[in-house]
Amino acid sequence: MENEHLIAIEEFCNHYKVEPSFIYTLVEFRLIEIVTVEEKKYLLKDQIREVEKMIRMHYDLDINIEGIEAISHLLQRLDNLQEEVNALKNRIHSEGGQ
Repeated sequence: MENEHLIAIEEFCNHYKVEPSFIYTLVEFRLIEIVTVEEKKYLLKDQIREVEKMIRMHYDLDINIEGIEAISHLLQRLDNLQEEVNALKNRIHSEGGQ
């Protein structure tokens, strides 16, 4: 029985009409992780949204893997900064309310 948090790479690639080599290249660049269960390779379902973005960047916008890596890194930094801003706002509001 397959784990509900995993999706087979073969199924994913068939659904999105991408080559498995694209997925393995993302793994090589450490942009995503895969899991091997009984010699079958799987994507984590919580990564699907990120992989979809990378597919669009590569196939629709013709961005190479190095560009996707740079963009992904910058988006992660942006998310981290946004979390920090939100935490600081919450701290200011909680200190101001005392």
